[in-house]
Amino acid sequence: MRAVPAFVPGPAPGANALIRQITPPTVASYRFLYNGVGEPWLWHERRLFDDEAIADLLRDDRIEFLVLSQDRRIAGFAELDRRQPSHVHLAYFGLLPAYIGRGLGPWLLAHTIRQAWRGDTRCVGVNTCTFDHPAALGLYQRMGFVITQSVMRQVLDPRLSGLLPLDAAPHIPLAQ
Repeated sequence: MRAVPAFVPGPAPGANALIRQITPPTVASYRFLYNGVGEPWLWHERRLFDDEAIADLLRDDRIEFLVLSQDRRIAGFAELDRRQPSHVHLAYFGLLPAYIGRGLGPWLLAHTIRQAWRGDTRCVGVNTCTFDHPAALGLYQRMGFVITQSVMRQVLDPRLSGLLPLDAAPHIPLAQ
């Protein structure tokens, strides 16, 4: 995304939805968010980080965290990485499984994109893959992202290494 999108995030879908920036989350709350949101999509990279590495990331003031709640319960999060000058990377974004399908994802993403464009941002990027929610790519494109690169990469199934439980992401066939 190379320009601020024209859209303005609309009202919250449903009652009592709230997005707030937290600085920084605790290691435990970050792991709760990352693991809870990411397990259905086989997110595993940050599970490889020990607590000190996570704490270092969380202390970096160039990393921003937005947390979505509904009815005072955590529903999802977004992580913006500003470590590359003028280029903001949407490092992680998603909802806990119980909140998918309620219209909260597009609302959170719209707010996150607006947050990403604060300051001297010239580009906002995001990566997605075939493990992500089937609607992820379409949502990113509706919000104004364009595909700039496509790569094929093989990843060891994190369920086979024990990083994730074997029953995680049952919609994704277990690699053999």
